[in-house]
Amino acid sequence: MLLTAELLFNYQRCRRRSFLDTYGDAQQQGCESDFLLKLQQNSWAHRQAIVADMTYHQPQYPRRDFIAGAEATLELMRQGVDRIYLGILRADGPAGFTLASSPDLLIKHPGNSSFGNWLYVPTDIKLGKRPKLDYQIIVAFHAYVLASVQGVSPETAGLLLREKGAYRVNLGQRMPQMQQMLTECIEMLHHRQEPEVFIARHPCSHCHWYNSCYAIATETKHLSLLPGVTPVRYTQLQALNLTTVEALAGIDPGQLACLTEFPDEVAGQLVLQAQSVRQNQAIAKPAGLSISPSELPTAPVELYFDIEAQPELNLAFLHGVLVVDRHAKTETFYPLLAEQPAEEGAIWEQLLNLIWTYPDAPIFHFCDYEVQTFKQFAKRYNTPSHLWRPVLSRFVDVHERVTRTAVLPVESYALKAIARWVGFEWRDRQANGAQCIFWYDRWLETGDRAFLDAIRRYNEDDCRATYVVKDWLVNFLQNADRTLAPLS
Repeated sequence: MLLTAELLFNYQRCRRRSFLDTYGDAQQQGCESDFLLKLQQNSWAHRQAIVADMTYHQPQYPRRDFIAGAEATLELMRQGVDRIYLGILRADGPAGFTLASSPDLLIKHPGNSSFGNWLYVPTDIKLGKRPKLDYQIIVAFHAYVLASVQGVSPETAGLLLREKGAYRVNLGQRMPQMQQMLTECIEMLHHRQEPEVFIARHPCSHCHWYNSCYAIATETKHLSLLPGVTPVRYTQLQALNLTTVEALAGIDPGQLACLTEFPDEVAGQLVLQAQSVRQNQAIAKPAGLSISPSELPTAPVELYFDIEAQPELNLAFLHGVLVVDRHAKTETFYPLLAEQPAEEGAIWEQLLNLIWTYPDAPIFHFCDYEVQTFKQFAKRYNTPSHLWRPVLSRFVDVHERVTRTAVLPVESYALKAIARWVGFEWRDRQANGAQCIFWYDRWLETGDRAFLDAIRRYNEDDCRATYVVKDWLVNFLQNADRTLAPLS
């Protein structure tokens, strides 16, 4: 059985993915998102750009014939070429496994190996800016397989990172970690030990097995669907036989005091979360009953603000503002869009002009990204302080107000999860911020305005979702206050 660097890389992030990639039904795989495909394309383009100025040899072999690829790579190593690009390394592993890796570069160094007075050192080229641990583990895996091929282990290995350049991986530290992980991965695959489903938002959302795993988690009401249940916390809950929503909802939070991952506030919140899901209804926190009107205002005119950005370009290309005039009973959406990156400063000025058209209107947003970006823009464009500092007091973070005052029967406290529970739906159901990045890049490449229309539509729906959640929260807290108010 073949165990590749890619399989081990995925094992670090999700053991179940490695198992399903080996034994799963391919028909249950979902399609990769446009954004993920874009990242893969960007990574490939970055790799090609890095090696464009290098002299290297690349092994030639029939597509997907890794045995031929390993032979072609071995021949280049015997010849002692200075650099090998996308070589294939193969070695026998334990339990009948064949280990295979494909470092981006094999670089010739002085030393003694089975080839002569030279040896090779593996280096991977990464689009990331930081030497992430999973990058280092895989480079250590390259070195481990390479040692069997050339008869000696390299003393070092490398990463070529975007912006930061070369990074030397400490193999003395990473090799034992990699070997432990490799042993566990082989044991899991050899004995066909299928890992339990665990839904973790960020890594799972980009996995082609997500829909399959999510269906299982939903059917079994898995605790990983509760906000706040991390893998470490779940392990500790398992030790107390608290593995269902019903069991967790029925305990005194003090029963979790013995667990290191559950300080009092976390324990209480998690039990409330389980109770909310079990009852399928929102629960008001004590803080919600004392929130002042200034913290969650209802005004004659309100602004709802959302930004779309392209981090790779350090660019915020759309400021969406929904103006809600409660007296006139109108809702007007303003998409302030930079059709080209050079127009970013112009839409910043448009945003300020729009905000000051309504000098007394509160500005609602979801999470603090909009406020942080607003401050960055003020500094980036040397905006006079009287035009932006007074605006800061008008911002109201709806996410902060929700999480401080209420517990909801949702799987996360992201805008989509909350707004959908309240009853709002996006016109493009599968759209998200990452998809908008893809759409904007496609607009720049093709000039097809359909991509801009899709971005505007999604951003408007984000603003309207924030509006719906804000109004729901106001009504919920008012009703909760009346319900719990003492009789006169």
